[in-house]
Formats: sequence, C-alpha cells, structure tokens
Amino acid sequence: MSMKLSISAALAIAAIALPAHAGKTLDGVKTRGQLVCGVNTSGPGFSNADSQGRWTGLDVDFCRAVAAAVLNDASKVKFVPLNSQQRFSSLQAGEIDVLSRNSTWTLTRDASLGIEFTGINYFDGQGFMVPKKLKIDSAKKMNGATVCVQAGTTSEKNVADYFGANGMKYKPVVFDTAEAITSAFFAGRCQVYTTDMSDLAGARTKAPNADDYVILPQVISKEPLGPAVRRGDDEWFQIVRWTLFAMIDAEENGLTQANVDEQKASNKDPNVQRFLGVSEDTGKLLGLDPAWAYRIVKQVGNYGESFERNLGPKTPVALPRGVNNLWTKGGLMYAPPIR
Repeated sequence: MSMKLSISAALAIAAIALPAHAGKTLDGVKTRGQLVCGVNTSGPGFSNADSQGRWTGLDVDFCRAVAAAVLNDASKVKFVPLNSQQRFSSLQAGEIDVLSRNSTWTLTRDASLGIEFTGINYFDGQGFMVPKKLKIDSAKKMNGATVCVQAGTTSEKNVADYFGANGMKYKPVVFDTAEAITSAFFAGRCQVYTTDMSDLAGARTKAPNADDYVILPQVISKEPLGPAVRRGDDEWFQIVRWTLFAMIDAEENGLTQANVDEQKASNKDPNVQRFLGVSEDTGKLLGLDPAWAYRIVKQVGNYGESFERNLGPKTPVALPRGVNNLWTKGGLMYAPPIR
C-alpha cells in the first residue's frame, strides 16, 4: 500500500485551520498584564500627552486596540515616549512590545534592523513649512535656506536628495526631538521646517499664531507610516497586524463604538457575524478568544473614528481623510478580509 497522499487528501489536510501557539511576546504581555507601547514624545494627532499625562492620538488608539484584543482592556497600556533615534533600538532591546510612533516603512528599516512593519496606518509625505513673511510659495524657491530637521529620520535624507536634485543648497539645523525643532523654528532659528505633512500640521497648532506660517504644497516623498514589532515572533506579528486590519475592516463593515452591540445582536451579514465572533472563532488562529475584534471596536472604535477624533477636520490638526480614506471611497485604506 502506497504511503503517498493523493493531491486532494493533501489539500484537505492543508486546509485545516490550526490554532496559533502563543509566542514569547504574547506570553510576556499576558503575564505582565500590560502592553508596553513606544510612541512619539510629542506628535499632535498621533501621540501626545496632556498636562495630566493622558495620551491621545491615532498611534495611541492603535496601542489601545492591541490591548483590547489581547488583554480584554484597552486601558492596560504603558506608553513609552521615544524620540526618533531611540525608537528602533528600544524595540530591538525588548523595552517595548510594539512601536506605534508614526514611523516610515522602508526597505532598509524592514530588512536590517531586526524589526518588521505590520502594516500602514497613515499614508503621508514630506513637506515644508515656512513663515508667511518670507513670501515663499514654492519649495523650489528655498535655495540657500536654513532648514530645521529631526535627526535619525527619513526626512534628513529626503531633504538632502531634494535640494541636490534641484541644484539648490541649504544649511541643515538638526535636532533630536520634535519639540526642540518646533521651538527653534518658531523662535526664528531656521527659515524652513521639514518633516511629514501630518507632523507639520500638528506643529503648526503650537505656533504663537498659526496664521503666520504656511505649509507649502509640494510633497517630496512617500512616507507610509505604521506600527512595528521585533523580528522572530510570528505569533505576535500576526496579532499586531490583524489588529490594524480589524480597525479598517470594521469601518468598511459599518461597525462603530456606538452600534457594535446592536450589530452583534441583529446583523445577519456573514462578514459581520464572523468579524464579531458570532458565527466563527477567528481568534483561535491568533491565539486569542472569539471576541477579540469585537472588543477593538467596542473599546477603541474603527479606523475612521480614530482618524476623525485625532486628525480630522474638527480637530486642531484639521487634516482631510484624503488618501487615508477607505478604498471604497477613493482612498488607499484596504485590509484583507477577516475570514
């Protein structure tokens, strides 16, 4: 009797869904009872603490979503503020479980730092902010300018590339933190502030008079921002990645903090029932329970809700959804199905 399996039998075995084995990071988070999340020291709209130490922002919401999925409680997060030079080494050293700090996903970072990006939660691009009094209406009119830029960022290389490609010279003024750059720029120590467009919008909210500054229209780079984890723990990578996808899929399915309980009880759409753990247990594939995605929506909200309360037109940052809208609304936000 041949011991070889038929093709159909092999495919049937391969199709069996096997539960995930808990990885060392997941075990550590559960034992600790707290998720340790690296965030920006001060990034309005992404991660920012008020005078009472309460953190808010798109990246902060993501950390809370992971905690909701893993620990059943979105409040069980310790936020660790990191500057641009600390962020990756802190993740590498195991000082944080997730880096959620508006960081650009690049080949070099993804392939050489011992980390893995889990997805994109904001599509951005680098730009320039200048005082209106300089009457500069184009980035190509900045020859000879002094430019404030943050150390250890993609912005440093991008601005060098841009000025070089356009035959212009500039004098970089480099700082370690966004707070230092903002203070220096508004104090007149440099003529131009360059970073991601979303960061410029956030920084502008801290100006003595925001109307005195203008963000130029030119976007000089692609800056796909997203969370990252340490390389080598596939189980944890999957949990963090699918937390982001769950927030995006929840918006596409019309699930919000306000309606998720009613939808769970009455919506017969197979996609919604599966997402909320009513008809299928997708959690077992991630090492989680059936209600993992339900808790993300109930305790934190969908991607659109997070965007609107942290970055949207009604916030001080006042950014439009633009390319960060769902793919069904002309944007780039598209997540694989939860099934």
